[in-house]
Amino acid sequence: MLYRFPLCFLLLLLATVTSAQITGKIVDATGQAPLEYATAALYDQSSEQLITGVITDLDGNFNMEGVKKGTYYLEASFMGYRTRVVKDIEIPNRNAKIRLRTIALSMGENQLDEVVVEGERAAIINKIDRQVFDATNFQNSQGGSATDVIRNIPSVTVNGLGEINVRGSSGFVVLLNGKPVQGGASTLLNQLPANSIDQVEVITAPSAKYDPEGKAGILNIITKKGAIDGAFAQINVKGGLPSIEKYDNAEAHQRYGVDATYNMVKGDWNISLGANYQRNDLGGRREGDVFTINNDTLTQFPSDGERSFDEVNYSGRFSVDYTPDSTNTYSLGFYAGKRSKDRTADILYYDNHAITPVMGGNRVYTMQYFNENLRIRKGDFVLGSLDYAHTFNNTSKLSTSFLYEYTLLGGPTTNRNLGYPDTNTVLQDEYNTNDNPLHGIRFQLDYMWNPFSFGQLETGYQYRLLDHTGDFVYERRNNETGQFELVPEFSSEVDLKRKLHSGYAQLSGKKESWEYSAGTRVEAMNREFDLRDKTNTIDTTYVYDYVKLFPSASAQYTFKNNTKVKAAYSKRVERTTTFKMNPFPEREHSETLEQGDPTLKPEFIDLFELGVTKNFKGGNSVYATAYFQDVKNLVNRVNTVYNDTILNRIYTNVGKARSLGLEIGAQIKPTKNWSNFIGGNLYTYKIDGSFDGRPVDSETFVYSINANSTVDFSETASLQFTFNYISDRNTAQGEDSRFYSPNLTFRKTFFNNRLSATLQWQNIDLGLLDTNEQRITTFREGEFYTTTNYVYEVDMIILNLSYTFNNRKNKSRFIDSEFGKNEF
Repeated sequence: MLYRFPLCFLLLLLATVTSAQITGKIVDATGQAPLEYATAALYDQSSEQLITGVITDLDGNFNMEGVKKGTYYLEASFMGYRTRVVKDIEIPNRNAKIRLRTIALSMGENQLDEVVVEGERAAIINKIDRQVFDATNFQNSQGGSATDVIRNIPSVTVNGLGEINVRGSSGFVVLLNGKPVQGGASTLLNQLPANSIDQVEVITAPSAKYDPEGKAGILNIITKKGAIDGAFAQINVKGGLPSIEKYDNAEAHQRYGVDATYNMVKGDWNISLGANYQRNDLGGRREGDVFTINNDTLTQFPSDGERSFDEVNYSGRFSVDYTPDSTNTYSLGFYAGKRSKDRTADILYYDNHAITPVMGGNRVYTMQYFNENLRIRKGDFVLGSLDYAHTFNNTSKLSTSFLYEYTLLGGPTTNRNLGYPDTNTVLQDEYNTNDNPLHGIRFQLDYMWNPFSFGQLETGYQYRLLDHTGDFVYERRNNETGQFELVPEFSSEVDLKRKLHSGYAQLSGKKESWEYSAGTRVEAMNREFDLRDKTNTIDTTYVYDYVKLFPSASAQYTFKNNTKVKAAYSKRVERTTTFKMNPFPEREHSETLEQGDPTLKPEFIDLFELGVTKNFKGGNSVYATAYFQDVKNLVNRVNTVYNDTILNRIYTNVGKARSLGLEIGAQIKPTKNWSNFIGGNLYTYKIDGSFDGRPVDSETFVYSINANSTVDFSETASLQFTFNYISDRNTAQGEDSRFYSPNLTFRKTFFNNRLSATLQWQNIDLGLLDTNEQRITTFREGEFYTTTNYVYEVDMIILNLSYTFNNRKNKSRFIDSEFGKNEF
């Protein structure tokens, strides 16, 4: 090829040089982008005397000449990044030509037990394909989970039910240190301790090298890592004070936990151990009103009662990395644990009645009853991974990754309708349970090299296999015999097998003030969904296949006044889960069944972005991104009338949706000790389609605000106030009301920053606000109307203590679930 000629000429030229030479390249660890003007400093390893130093060129390359025989170490550094040291560089003679493998620098980090007054990291950094948020700026999350971290990000909202949305969509993918974790965002993020998180990257228009899953893009959670030999140990303890608002719940709710990490780096080995236990209960109530119209009879059943959660997570992790030389790295990881989440919904239906005819009729009956509903969701899981990476002499890199996961999901739901006020009378007693063993395999192969002067080329292949079976048993107690009997119309066996083959090619580069990236990914999917009932009258296989291209492109231009303008396009897909495809109903509440659609199609998404970023002196910055999202085969949960007192919730394709929005953010620092970060997302959301032969046409304007303000009283004490708000939001058959939560955190460090204590006042209400409340309303004219107000705990006081046994940075690199958390 033509590009080899100048390379051969260069090698011939270098052969005439009579002094030793050291060359290398410095890049950003996250996106592998070259770092121009990074510093490479060479030191004598025995005397630690500085020998020479150079800076990198536009492509991140550096060249040191005239190096004498000896043993050296090199320090690679760049403003805002952690310095990296390459040891044991041997120069055997004056004619040696040493090519170091690519040096990847990570952005600088602060441990949780540090308060940085000078050299503080920015709360947000904008790159060509992502926004990077510094988790250490969000003190209100410490001692909590990853969910508490990301709720501070402008494009992210967490509503009253704990549902996480990015730009108004729950369809997004989570990466853990750049590795894909399939779906199940809320479960994954609630499992990961906030203390372990360094940064969160929001990639809303991902490039072709990423799996196209997730219509709202990707959240990449980056955990804390270190880079020097030695041992690191840290323990974090959380305890919650007794609930101030008890909501007449039957049991007191508990909040406490502990997580610990031990990491040892010695020579070529990096060994990490971790353990985590969390008890996170949440008290609350549910106030609702429902009416249905069936055969000219209106049935209404207002309700009020407890809706609370008892959640327990505990797990253990182990990983080992072995780097025998500068070109090879081997990694092995295991992760196992248990988790359970019990939802109690003990509801009094205090004025259940029917009126016929609907208009101006008389009551046919009036009654009240008490519903005991307990839904237990459990999951035991074991994961193992093996990774290998090799860097060639020409700085190209080959990476492979294999992951296997076994997860056993399941848990019963008990539903008992009792008389009231005499609850000893059993009107109806039902029990449904399920076992859902899941096997998941992911294999990935990536290759990166620089064959062109104008860019870096990346190619790769990925294989995914998901095998998820389910045995759903629904039984109802015979009041005469006292025995539980099978209810065939609610019982089933399902088996979902999904195979994915995909390959990609992507070119990215930088020239003068331009950065650019373009590529495409081709994906072939085969989905088989087997469905059987317990009476052997139904045995059907639903097959869905596709082969599609998922192109992407982005470009960014930097002006001399430090203003950046960027544009991007990305095509995405939102695949379906087993739960949303099972057509057999599952009893969720006394008045609710829930079922899926076996013919459910994936959503396909086209996303366009146009953004601008401006940095000012003193750590101030502002950014704005306009975006347009077009969704085909939109999946929504819709309701139909099952009978006069029960609604059936169905997941189905309802048509298409479009979002046109503006995301804005600003970091404002009026004084040295007072910093503020505020972000907002404003968009119009339109749904256009049909369901059950009737049109679905809904449009509204939605906005959300996430803000925090931090005051440093001294080098060891600070106070932070945060506020999260989301406005009314439309759905296919109704709307979700506004939701907001104010929080206050005081932080103090002791013993030379080894011990840090944070006192949190979460969901501030004081009996004056409607904090942590959200009303969900759905309706269909002439058929039903339902409105439910979810009221959850306010004025929660939590104390977190974190102790670090030494000051070395944590270098733990753990794996996490890719498959099972999607279904938990």
